[in-house]
Amino acid sequence: MKDFVKVMKALSDPNRVAVMKMLQHQEMCVCEIQAALKIAQPTVSKHLKVLEDAGLITSRKEGVWVNYQPADGSSSPYVASLLGNLRHWLEADPQIADLVEKIPTIQREDVCKK
Repeated sequence: MKDFVKVMKALSDPNRVAVMKMLQHQEMCVCEIQAALKIAQPTVSKHLKVLEDAGLITSRKEGVWVNYQPADGSSSPYVASLLGNLRHWLEADPQIADLVEKIPTIQREDVCKK
């Protein structure tokens, strides 16, 4: 039951749901997610940590970037089920549609000036 509750709690925040929906369309780094959601970088990082701890997302390092993407669902049947359903849920939601439409306009080289 502990794993189930962890996954459900991870998806109990609207920003984390928005992150999951964006990542279903494109892998993204922290600063790209920050630019899309217009929230502080530490807040984005905390949301990503919660999602990663629940097994919903994974990350991979590519040069100076850490890219996040949805997990494959192999870590838990709860994760697998929710990822499968989440792919279809909320696609018509205006807030999600706006975020997804915004993704191609966010260029990491512009928003992640290091």
